[in-house]
Amino acid sequence: MPNPLKVYLDTSVPNGYLDDKNLERQRVTKEFWLKLKEYQVFISEMVIEEIKATGGEERKQGLLKLVGDFASLSSETAEIKILAEEYVIRGVIPAKHIEDAIHIAIATVNSLDILVSWNFEHIVKLKTKREVNAINLLLGYNQIEIIEPAML
Repeated sequence: MPNPLKVYLDTSVPNGYLDDKNLERQRVTKEFWLKLKEYQVFISEMVIEEIKATGGEERKQGLLKLVGDFASLSSETAEIKILAEEYVIRGVIPAKHIEDAIHIAIATVNSLDILVSWNFEHIVKLKTKREVNAINLLLGYNQIEIIEPAML
């Protein structure tokens, strides 16, 4: 039996699970969540920090419970920072959204197969995927699949 694919969830995915303002996104995320047992799932210290900054104690605790069983990767290594800065310098991600570049770099540096996000503005875009993978190849990293939850 082949090894399960390694999947990274950015903060938008657990937020989608509890999104009572967008019921379609919530439904899709809950269906996606049921499939996660087939994969090796990762989050990062950055995801935990972003969740901890969430307003509302009940929501915060709900989000922490959702991601509590997933392996958490470091988001503070020099290699991750350098790669994230490279995505910004090359114009893939705007400098004011460096955290999006960091999420991509975390998944890339850790050789994960898939990054899952609901962030269509900077992450889940064909242009971003193509440019990230071009940079990754240039710098000796593996390519990464970048998708929304419905695509898994």
